[in-house]
Amino acid sequence: MDNEWLKWARRIQALAQSGLTYSRDVYDIERFEELRDISVEIMAKYANKEIEYVKGLFAAENGYATPKVDVRGVIFKGDKLLLVKEKSDGCWSLPGGWADIGFSPSEAAVKEVKEEAGFDVRPVKLLAVLDRMRHPHPPHPNHIYKIFILCEILGGFASAGLETDDAGFFSELELPELSTDRNTESQIKMLFDFLHNPDKEVVFD
Repeated sequence: MDNEWLKWARRIQALAQSGLTYSRDVYDIERFEELRDISVEIMAKYANKEIEYVKGLFAAENGYATPKVDVRGVIFKGDKLLLVKEKSDGCWSLPGGWADIGFSPSEAAVKEVKEEAGFDVRPVKLLAVLDRMRHPHPPHPNHIYKIFILCEILGGFASAGLETDDAGFFSELELPELSTDRNTESQIKMLFDFLHNPDKEVVFD
């Protein structure tokens, strides 16, 4: 079935969450709550996770269901790309993370780069907006859009953060082991294409 179950569970959860947001009829609310419980059971079963864990991660949000947003800062120094070593898995990724409420995408990129890599940067150009589930990432319970923003260094120095152990620059042919939950090899190669072809158009989907 590949990851068809994940698509079904996400869709059921989204419909249930939106239904709970707008429904006023007590019987409809009960039905949507049951649908949400079914989506949690599907996710827990196929992901081999505890129901309460999945419920907190996957079905705790309120309001109309929309994709989550992951913002990544793209910083080159010469022909090398800035990556940070993630504490969670010991692998490397572009500095970034969930977009915080109250921050624009570019402000989120600046904030994440400072917190995870130690550099003060200025956003320069939007490079890509990708749908995570259309790329070879491991399965994830949420539907996620990934935004990649080119930045230039204004100051600071490479340093670890609360969620990172190290920061460094790597050439295209000497990449460390990547944190594929955050970025894939094909995405990194796409970013180097922007370095080699500055007039390359924004990539989306």
